[in-house]
Amino acid sequence: MNVSVEVAFLYSTCPVSAFTRTLEGISFVLLGAIVEFAFSTVLRVLTMARGFGVMCGALLASICLLSTALPQTVGGLVEQFESTTVFWEQFEVVKKIVALHDKSVLPRLEPWLRCEDMRRRGNAAFVFARLGDDRGFQVIQAILEDRSSKRAVFEIDSAGHPSPARQIRADRYYAAHLFGDLKDVRAVPVLVALLKDEDVKEVVPWSLGEIGDKSAIPPLVEALSDNGLAMRAAALRAPEKAYAEQERLALEAIDGHLRGKLQRLSRR
Repeated sequence: MNVSVEVAFLYSTCPVSAFTRTLEGISFVLLGAIVEFAFSTVLRVLTMARGFGVMCGALLASICLLSTALPQTVGGLVEQFESTTVFWEQFEVVKKIVALHDKSVLPRLEPWLRCEDMRRRGNAAFVFARLGDDRGFQVIQAILEDRSSKRAVFEIDSAGHPSPARQIRADRYYAAHLFGDLKDVRAVPVLVALLKDEDVKEVVPWSLGEIGDKSAIPPLVEALSDNGLAMRAAALRAPEKAYAEQERLALEAIDGHLRGKLQRLSRR
């Protein structure tokens, strides 16, 4: 009796176990399918998002490129000049204004030749000088010679107080640098006289080198005996620039002469 009951019990439980195993197998298959679907969906979403990001980046780059390629008007650049308060950032606008070679800009910039911020005054003067108006050269030279405290003061001393003395030094240094950017040979005697000026002497050799006139070489050689290492190094580099500039000008003259000769020969 006990044996038959046990056999009956085993017989009744075996189909249940098989059914359970079947359900488990189906569950695993469904779970795998769900995971695969979820993974592929996430992957597609990420791919679409990446593609959208690439498209947005390309669009932004195109807009930036288009904005830089479009010509800037004189009026727009003058507005940018007037709204830029940092002098070295303003000088970047100055170079764009000068590149247009449009003298109609000068009347709008004329009030800036009296600006209390000497470095921004110098920027305006640079435009005048590069466009052939002598007032620009004169204003830059006047900034170099001006040691009065009548100016905007941005420099501060070690105690955190406004320092007119430091501002005068900074303004004069910037004016000497502007003469180098200007590359006007008339500035050579003005700058040579400043080779022993403690406020600006370290930038003077650079400016003389940028101008590239050989008449500045003897004073620069003399400056090699200066007590300051930075000054001696600057004076040592400047003649190389001067000679390089002279060589460049000579090569341009030779090239122009040869081109003219070839043109005359071709007409025969």
